[in-house]
Amino acid sequence: MGDRLNNMRAAARSRKMRAHSYRLIRVFGFVILLVAALVLGFFLRGQTALLQQLGFPDSITGTSQVKGDSTASKKDVYNSVSARIGEVEDVLASDSLDTYNLTEATDKTLTALSQSSNDPYMRYYTPERYSALLNNRDESYAGIGVLFSEYDGQAYAVDVFDGSQAQLEGVQSGDFVVGINGDNLQTWSRSEVAAILSQNEGSSVVITWRRPSSLEASGGEQFVTTLVSQVYDEVNVTSEYDEERHVGYVRVKQLTANSAQLVQNAINELLAQGAGAFVLDIRNNPGGYLSQAVTLSSLFMNGGTVVEVRTVDGQSAKSATGQPATNLPVILITNKNTAAAAEVIAAALKDSRRATLVGERTMGKGSVQVISELSFGGALRYTAAYYLTPEGHDIDNVGVSPEIDIAASEDGDGDNQKDYAISLAGSLAVIQ
Repeated sequence: MGDRLNNMRAAARSRKMRAHSYRLIRVFGFVILLVAALVLGFFLRGQTALLQQLGFPDSITGTSQVKGDSTASKKDVYNSVSARIGEVEDVLASDSLDTYNLTEATDKTLTALSQSSNDPYMRYYTPERYSALLNNRDESYAGIGVLFSEYDGQAYAVDVFDGSQAQLEGVQSGDFVVGINGDNLQTWSRSEVAAILSQNEGSSVVITWRRPSSLEASGGEQFVTTLVSQVYDEVNVTSEYDEERHVGYVRVKQLTANSAQLVQNAINELLAQGAGAFVLDIRNNPGGYLSQAVTLSSLFMNGGTVVEVRTVDGQSAKSATGQPATNLPVILITNKNTAAAAEVIAAALKDSRRATLVGERTMGKGSVQVISELSFGGALRYTAAYYLTPEGHDIDNVGVSPEIDIAASEDGDGDNQKDYAISLAGSLAVIQ
């Protein structure tokens, strides 16, 4: 009886062990199937064509999404305007039934790109505007009796010639050009204004002006003038001798191709008259040729760096010739309209301790713009370099500060800045 009971217990344990083994086998089999399914899923992921052949619906393959849609990671790759526009063009080329005007799309796209840039001087020129700009590439051009400068890419009157049409029509220093001959949509740069006036020599030009409260201010009263474009023979470099103080005074209106030579001639004449000190006046000077700024600065410097120029290729220095025209004391007059290459002169003479600056802080337009032709006929104007002082300080958006601040007389009676500079130079004059 005992043996039978033991046999029955052993048989029960055997059945339980077999049942447990079957359960383990089923669990392992399920795990293996799950792993195989995951591996297959990864393999088929993104295989849209294969999934469709296997009969999976569009909701699984993702082809029911908006055409051209892509994953977030793919969109992140499109970190350039050209790539994004290229994607749009591909979509239109493959699925759109409509067309677009390539020229108009190019003009609007590149204009918008220029306007969205942090570079206030960036400008896209259509083939027509660029062709017009090429018609005037020298400094001798017809005008309306106004010397133009540029602030944040916009042309404005920095000086109005005495007795000119513009002066008679009420144009004042600080007036911005808003439109020419009815074109008020584009922003007019200094070079474009010069070009359009040159092309219209001998005929009337209608100019819309804006008179803000300051160069930095927006808005302001607008008015319109109709002026005949003609050549004005305005002397660029003028000089005079103060015999009582033994001071030679030289004013430079802009840095044209021969400005440095004209200043050299003036210095020699003033030395012959007995000048013991000099006043160099570059107020309202919009700049011009950098080479002229370097040569003109060299007339007062024994050597050393005149300006540092920073480009995408690095930084380089332009140095003085080491052959000065005079070593006598120099007083330099600047104001808020002293700009670009003229600021290079101010920084060079200040950092070299060669001149004492009086007047007002310069504009802070220490950048260089170039124009690059485009293969389809247009051109792009952009900032390609920045000027730094000999000591490595920024000029752009900073300007050059005078050692002696003197604001211009508001009543227009006399020239207190010039009077002070000549008086100071006289106190330093070396009497021969």
